[in-house]
Amino acid sequence: MSAILIVDDESDIRALIRIHLERAGLPIVEARSGRQAIEQIQEHSIELIILDLMMDDGNGFEVLHHLRRTSSNVLVIALSARREIQDKVDTLGLGADDYITKPFSPVELVARVQAQLRRHRSHTSPPSGIIRLNKLALDVDNLILHNGGIQHPLTEIECALLQLFMTNPDRTLTRRDIYQQIWKHENYDSNNLGVFINRIRIMLEGTDDSPLHLHTVRGIGYRFSGDGR
Repeated sequence: MSAILIVDDESDIRALIRIHLERAGLPIVEARSGRQAIEQIQEHSIELIILDLMMDDGNGFEVLHHLRRTSSNVLVIALSARREIQDKVDTLGLGADDYITKPFSPVELVARVQAQLRRHRSHTSPPSGIIRLNKLALDVDNLILHNGGIQHPLTEIECALLQLFMTNPDRTLTRRDIYQQIWKHENYDSNNLGVFINRIRIMLEGTDDSPLHLHTVRGIGYRFSGDGR
């Protein structure tokens, strides 16, 4: 069975997370540094990493870079005491699947872990083919967005968001509904969602003649429109 890897240089935090995840029936592996985390990834079958970004002996960003350089599909939930939106932009942009600030609720962390596992396992089961809308073609199986002649490699969350929007054109989706469908849990983080929305908008702007727009519906959510309005 694949394990959850807890990476943090504070033993008390590792112990706290381990206790709650083991109560949920999840197998655990631990690492106290980024370098040790990479060793554990090479030695064990790891499905998800809870990754502290700021550690003295090899930080979490090095681990994240290593995972994405090797095209690993290991899920990553980043932990950080830094709350600035730019830190979230940078971390999620590097390929993290979720971002939680310290101090955190262990119960919420377990819920997010379970939600990520459900989403990941549902994605890897049946093939979904290619979804087309105007000039967009979303290859769900291979995580690629084709926009005109430009190909954009996607993370699983980016792909899931695009699939949701492309199959619901011209429909306003609330932030809570989006979070429940993509992240599979109730407590949504509007900043995390906003980062992914901005990344998708950049991909949609890849061709000048694209008529597709992802609109913010103030106070409610987002609407994916093909008419330019």
